[in-house]
This record gives sequence, C-alpha cells and structure tokens, in this order.
Amino acid sequence: MRIVVAGGGWAGCAAAAAAAKRGADVVLCERTDLLLGTGLSGGIMRNNGRDTAAEELLALGGGELIAAADLCARHRDVDFPGHSHATLYDTSRMPVAVENLLRAMRVEIRFETRITRVNARGGRIASVVSQKGEEFAAEAFIDATGSAGPQANCAKYGSGCAMCALRCPSYGPRVSLCALAGVRESPCVRADGGTGAVSGSCKLDKSSLAPSLRDALDARGVCITPLPAELIRDKLGVKACRQYALDAYRDNLILLDTGSAKLMSPWMPLADLHRVPGFENARCEEPLAGGRGNSVRLLAAVARDDAMRVLGTANLFCAGEKAGMLVGHTEAIVTGTIAGYNAVRLLQNLPLTALPRSLACGDAVAYARETFPNVRVTFSGAEYFGRMKENGLYTTDRSEVRRRVAKAGLSDVFAR
Repeated sequence: MRIVVAGGGWAGCAAAAAAAKRGADVVLCERTDLLLGTGLSGGIMRNNGRDTAAEELLALGGGELIAAADLCARHRDVDFPGHSHATLYDTSRMPVAVENLLRAMRVEIRFETRITRVNARGGRIASVVSQKGEEFAAEAFIDATGSAGPQANCAKYGSGCAMCALRCPSYGPRVSLCALAGVRESPCVRADGGTGAVSGSCKLDKSSLAPSLRDALDARGVCITPLPAELIRDKLGVKACRQYALDAYRDNLILLDTGSAKLMSPWMPLADLHRVPGFENARCEEPLAGGRGNSVRLLAAVARDDAMRVLGTANLFCAGEKAGMLVGHTEAIVTGTIAGYNAVRLLQNLPLTALPRSLACGDAVAYARETFPNVRVTFSGAEYFGRMKENGLYTTDRSEVRRRVAKAGLSDVFAR
C-alpha cells in the first residue's frame, strides 16, 4: 500500500503517521526544508476545547503528535485572555521532534519537493510529479497543502508578501493537489465581505525586548501590556483565529513564550510598537515584515465527507485547512489522522470511517462540513467552543474522555 501526502504541516504529518502506523508505505512531500508549516510560528496546544480533542486523540490511539508537543512544552497550564490550561510548545524544537518521530515510523520525507502536476483519469489519481520532474505513483493521495498564500494572493487580499514561515519566494508558491485534479476550491468570506483571513499572530525576537518582559515570559509564559489609547487599532475582523478576536487582543500587547515572543496580533507597525515601554527595540522575527502585514489564509478549502475523502474523487483525501475552515494545530492533527487512517482503509477495501458526534473530534469535523465554507471552526474558542460546552462535549477530565471513547467502541482504533 503506497500513499503520497502533499504538504508537511501539522495535518500532513498527522496523515503520514496514521497511514504509516497501519502498514502503508508513505511518502511525505514537503515544499520547504522544514516540517509543520504555519506550526513553525504557532506554539499553542490544549487551550480550552483543544485539551478535550487532544485527549480524545490519545484515547483513540492517534496521539503521537500530541505527545510530541507535550514533550516540547516550554510552559503548561497557561491562562491568557479567553483561554485556559494552554500548553506552549517550543517552535524551534518542534519541527525536528516531529521529523524524528516520522522517520522512526519509516515515513519517507522528501523535503524541497513541490508537487506541480497530477496524472489522473476519471477522478482517480495515478501519480503526481514534482517541480523537479520526479514522479510519485501511489494508490491513494492526501492533500494537506493548506490554504495560505501564495504571494499573489497575499498581495491581492493582504499587504503583499510578509516573508512568513512558508517562504514562498524561496521554495515556490503553494500548489494544491485538489486544484490540479480539477476540484473546485472555495475561500472563506468574512463578515465584512473580505476574502480569506490573515494569520492572527507574529513573532518578536525575545532578545529585542526589555529584560522585564523576557523575565515575565520565561517565568509565566505570558505577558500582557496595555496599549496607549492612541495606538489601538482594530484588526480583529481579519484574523483567521476567531478564538483570539477578543477586545483584550485589540487593547493590549499579549505575548506568549514559544521560544520567541509570540505577539497575538496579526501585525504591529514598528513605529507604534517602539512607543510602548519595554518594546523600544522590538524586532519582528516572523514574518520579517510583521510591522506591515502577515500571510493570508483560508483561501482554498474543498468539499469532502467526514472520512476526509474529497468529493468527486476516488482516491484523494484532504486534511487541515484544505478540509474546510478548521483552524489550529490540534484541528489539523485531527483531520490528518482521520485522512491517513481512511486512506489505508480504502486500499484495504474496508468501509471508510467517520468519528461519531458523541466525540468532539467527530462533531467538529461534521460541523465544519455542514457550515462550509464560511464558518471558522476551532476547539479553542468562538462559535464552536460554545457549541462544545452547550452539547456537553468539553471536559478536562481525562478519565471521562477515555470513557466516552470506550463507549463508542473506538479505544485505540487508530492503532489497530
């Protein structure tokens, strides 16, 4: 059984792990020289309902990446505005930790391999071809290429290329397997009528901050500095991460310690930032033009079923933001795990499996499909976290999560 995964973000890595664990020969093609995609500038796990989802994945037997993030944690049980019990992983350590994990699972990782052509007939893909002319034949394919960029979209819908972690100028723009296969992609339409959404945070060089801020981050993982009234700018409406679209993120500079100082704002003009005490020498680390803008995301989702198979195709699955407006690392891991698991079931001539709605992971996947493409779904806040609480899905009780998974007859299902 041979499976090709395009895109080495959190979703693609989860898909590769799930498929390899079930005995597939997996090739993971990553456009750049590092895994994790937007996870390179992320760092937040287990906040709010993501803790429930993480524990469900562990109970379902698909929690290897969750465990890896726990091991790379700089801080645990961090509370910040609108969020509780977060784990902050080290964004420098995380990519190599995941790479080592996948290699130990015998996943073949092909860096700097950008898929630019699909050979398909009748909705079935036979092979894909890289920009270098390398052909990868397989029986099933998983599109985890994301929904951010490329440069032309960041110019059209944003402020131009902000030189983010995706590094399109160096490694070429994102190319979608679904689009190459003729599948229609849809962007998110915001409440203000705009298209797509801007990445909700940027990273500051921690060494460029005042010692008092650095000490606070090292000690507690979070630091909140009120903004002077004249520097407050409302950028909440354009944020991809609706869970952080709260007034506190408009009125304050909220920093989280992920190795760098993660600033919970899409961008902040340096001229304004330097007027805030403690930020006089602040410098943007990622994106490099974080004083002007950020990457544009949520531009390329496709219709799929709850087993993550792309509608209208025979052997193409999707995961991450490609699978609908599911925003976040945990959300990407959930969809990737389901996609990798079902890609193998397809090749084994077994029925494809959707998680039940008695579990947060299953309900979120179904809800994102039902509200596709305009509702952004995340376990950690906004509309869907409210739904979790209303439906009794949110819990921090580990034993309760294991009981629910066992009641559904799915304990360690992804490991079987």
